[in-house]
Amino acid sequence: MGSIANWLAAMRGGVRGRCLLCRARADLPGLCRPCSADLPPVGARLCPVCALPSPDGAVCGDCRAHPPGFDRCLAAHAYAFPVDRLVQGLKYRGLLSIAPALGHRLAIAVRADRVPDIVLPMPLAATRLRERGFNQALEIARLLPPHLAARLRPGLLERTRDTQSQAELPLDQRARNMQGAFVCRERIDGSHVAIVDDVMTTGATLDAAATALKQAGAATVSGWIVARTLLGP
Repeated sequence: MGSIANWLAAMRGGVRGRCLLCRARADLPGLCRPCSADLPPVGARLCPVCALPSPDGAVCGDCRAHPPGFDRCLAAHAYAFPVDRLVQGLKYRGLLSIAPALGHRLAIAVRADRVPDIVLPMPLAATRLRERGFNQALEIARLLPPHLAARLRPGLLERTRDTQSQAELPLDQRARNMQGAFVCRERIDGSHVAIVDDVMTTGATLDAAATALKQAGAATVSGWIVARTLLGP
């Protein structure tokens, strides 16, 4: 936790340029302080597993009835304006200058979490990686604090099927679309793994990735998410 606090302070001290949202002077990575303060919160009372609203902040009924492959999820923001525009700008327009701002916001969200043994960017299928030219999750993950970025293992988890884009599918078809889509290339017995991703909607992709990691021996899988779509009440 101290390492992240020191890194955040250093990042604040070294920022130059203009805010991505209002073009004022950026005194945080990619953002000015007023715009940063206005980013949509994910909320205070959340299910600790899926990070959806939970009236008392306890594990929600869905996660009790159908436990996902991952153990917990931490999200920096709700997937709403203007965070959605930042994520889309990086993901679909290739604006890599947005990645530091998203990495910074994610680092704040996970600063109290236990340091994992392995940090994994959510992998893309080979064809999608060739089309896009980069993996947005990797671009975000490599801009986490050095003690976390040093634990990056981007080749460990592989996406073995070129599934249909989750965004193109109805919510009730996304889990089936992702079944068997990942494989872990080595044993990772007893490890705590954190998977970094830009957006989480139903959690089907994270569930499939975490299941593959558990099959390879992972003890704990956390989702570190920049923006969470809040589907719950």
